[in-house]
Amino acid sequence: MPTQATGSFTYADWVETSVAGPEEGPRLARASVTNTFSGAVEASATTCEYSIAYVSGKTGVCSGHQLFSGTVGGRRGTFAVEERATFGEDGEVHCTFEVVPGSGTGELSGLSGTGGYTARHGESAVPYTFAYDLG
Repeated sequence: MPTQATGSFTYADWVETSVAGPEEGPRLARASVTNTFSGAVEASATTCEYSIAYVSGKTGVCSGHQLFSGTVGGRRGTFAVEERATFGEDGEVHCTFEVVPGSGTGELSGLSGTGGYTARHGESAVPYTFAYDLG
């Protein structure tokens, strides 16, 4: 039975670069992001890389990977997650994520799990949920 956990994270840095297309129409971009997590997952300065497909100036989808180094449920190690998100005119980002199989190291070896969050434009802390198993 997976452990049901919660916490929050804050964006420490977001650097976005346009790749192709006009500013207000369909376009591609990429973003390098640094986050700090607290709660069930304790990790500062995570590394995250997103590929973004904008449908309009404020709507679209993105996918990416985030690398964590810290603790989950008090156990130390590193792991990666794959993320998929949608975002719209309402300023909300809806994201789901899954631990990349085999990516756990140290005391997080064998970690599996899924989670998600809804980020709202203008809010500094984003709550997340994470259902995980340490095998």
